Amino acid sequence: MNKGRTLPAHIAIIMDGNGRWAKRRGLPRSEGHKQGGRAFRKICEYAADIGVRYITFYAFSTENWARPADEVAVIMELFREYLFEAKDRKEENRQKGFRIRFIGDTSRLPEDIRALAAQIEKESEKEVKTTVNLAVNYGGRQEILRAAALLADSAKRGEIQPGEITLGDIESRLYTAGQPAPDLIIRPSGEYRLSNFLVWQSAYSEFWFTDVLWPDFTTADLDAAIEDYNKRERRYGGLG
Repeated sequence: MNKGRTLPAHIAIIMDGNGRWAKRRGLPRSEGHKQGGRAFRKICEYAADIGVRYITFYAFSTENWARPADEVAVIMELFREYLFEAKDRKEENRQKGFRIRFIGDTSRLPEDIRALAAQIEKESEKEVKTTVNLAVNYGGRQEILRAAALLADSAKRGEIQPGEITLGDIESRLYTAGQPAPDLIIRPSGEYRLSNFLVWQSAYSEFWFTDVLWPDFTTADLDAAIEDYNKRERRYGGLG
């Protein structure tokens, strides 16, 4: 990547195309998810190496529970493998400065996955170089609904007046509270939609789409997205 380019502080990626990748090769969908997991690790480490401060991966949406039970089971097992791997690589991740967070409603996840995720979050909470958000059982609309419920509870207790609620009050109750909104959102696989991902946070994000399926997504593709991002003029509604 050209070192003279501006690096997005926060990159978000919709990891899409695992099933189609497997189908094109006559393989079970589970193999696509496994290869997608390898792409995740590669891109995550590369993003950190080049200096990205925040990177968010859309791993499992609230709608993904509707997939066949055996496919969901495979995805959950891949989460377990990642969590055990992260636990085993605790010292290496510490040296890299990884803070790992899980955003979404984790209450529906298997108990052992919840426990491992909580442990990894706790062990990495003091790291500051790169925050890695894994969106698991995540939905953007559901996140806003949750923030609204928290605000309503605060108002009920008299801590805030409804007429005084600000954008900041909502943002402080999102899963990504304290983090900058994504500068760049990447979606591979040829689809051109958010699919309920970071609905609030993406208001002024730049988008980059590619036909490359996620398991085939490479560091060169990430570089291409960043290069294209650098050609854009971000006006945030102001005059150009």
